[in-house]
This record gives sequence, C-alpha cells and structure tokens, in this order.
Amino acid sequence: MSREFKPCVNIDRCKGCGICVDVCPVKIFKISISPNSRGYYYTTIVGSGCVGCRLCEYMCPDFAVYVVEDSL
Repeated sequence: MSREFKPCVNIDRCKGCGICVDVCPVKIFKISISPNSRGYYYTTIVGSGCVGCRLCEYMCPDFAVYVVEDSL
C-alpha cells in the first residue's frame, strides 16, 4: 500500500512568514501575490510531490499549515 501526502494551508491563519517556503525540501510553497482577509500575503501551494516530512507543519508558528495523508 502506498501513501500520498498533501499539504494544506489555512489562508486565514497564515501571516506569510515564509518558514514553510524555506524548510520544504521539494519547494512546493510560495508566498501569494494577493493578501488574505487580514492583509497578509499568505503561503500557497504551487507544486506537487510532497514527501510527508511535515517540516512545514512542525515549523509553522501560526498552525496554518498541515499535511494530510492518504493511503492508496
């Protein structure tokens, strides 16, 4: 059985600090070009191939990023 991982971002919680962008080993995050409802430029997901390391989730100071695991 294989596993697939999907990072998710709660854009209303994200303050755009960029930590997840920096720590992601496969570089699937970037900062948006438009602000969220609170005026922050939030993190968006621009790629695929999440390896499930969860560094983004562990390092996010605002608990805005989390990783969902699906069993295929």
